[in-house]
Amino acid sequence: MHMVATPDRKMQRVLQLSMVLTLVYVVATFVFGLRAHSLALISEAGHNLSDLAAIALSFVAVYFQSQPATERKTFGYQRAGVLAAFVNSAVLVFLSAWIAIEAIDRITNPVPVQPRLMMYVAAAGVLMNGTVATLLWKFSRDVNIRSVFLHMLGDTLSTAAVIVGGAAILVTGMTWIDPALSILIAAMILWSSIGIIRETLNILLEGTPRNMQLASVRDAMQSVDGVLDVHDLHIWSLGSNSHALASHVTIPEMPMSECSSILERINCALRDRFHITHTTIQFETTECVTTHGCSAPPPLEAVSAHGHHHHDHDHAH
Repeated sequence: MHMVATPDRKMQRVLQLSMVLTLVYVVATFVFGLRAHSLALISEAGHNLSDLAAIALSFVAVYFQSQPATERKTFGYQRAGVLAAFVNSAVLVFLSAWIAIEAIDRITNPVPVQPRLMMYVAAAGVLMNGTVATLLWKFSRDVNIRSVFLHMLGDTLSTAAVIVGGAAILVTGMTWIDPALSILIAAMILWSSIGIIRETLNILLEGTPRNMQLASVRDAMQSVDGVLDVHDLHIWSLGSNSHALASHVTIPEMPMSECSSILERINCALRDRFHITHTTIQFETTECVTTHGCSAPPPLEAVSAHGHHHHDHDHAH
């Protein structure tokens, strides 16, 4: 219990601190932008406001996914974080496209740069975004937190590029350096975001978990003594680190008391080798007919047995 609840509380504290730091930076850039009459700094405040929204969304998701299951939500809210990651990544795709369009416009229509104040504020931005990204990195195995981590890492690099670009413009006078760096950063943000979108869509569409081969799981189950065949096998993700399995398993005719030892060995293999802790396994003595992906066992010949129904909060990793 404690091994899962504690990281959730730590995650919430880190996200709360991240929200405070980001809010302070948004206010600072907006105030300095008004004082310096700098549209660039005011737009930086708006950009970081989207970061604040992303962190707030993830914070709400972490809160929901830590809530217990109910009769109406039998799996709890484990997918809240996955949904938040998908929304955050979709926003990042649009953001990277906007950065690229703005950068191309600035290459064709150079804008006079006022580098010094922008460099000072950007340095503060690198410090703030870098601190938040470092705090979040520890929890980046969770796809929800990884989406916010990439958000903040992208901002850290883009604000660092403002400093590098500003320094290069001061030395060389070539204004195209700044937008060229922006295009590179936009491409990096886009590549990372598409990776998270693919992962979250796979979870939301009940796909086989990333880095897990259905054939390997089937082989592991079939290698258990007493198992004749494994079919109608489905594996999906409940959340980013929690997987479930449902399958039909053909076994020889035997008393119900002997079935339990086969079931235990199957569950041990699934837990130890693949970290699958929620299983529903139906035993059969005659192979059933499968039509349209659904199995219809012959009447009175199938014995149903359910595996251990663990949720992540019941199982110590």
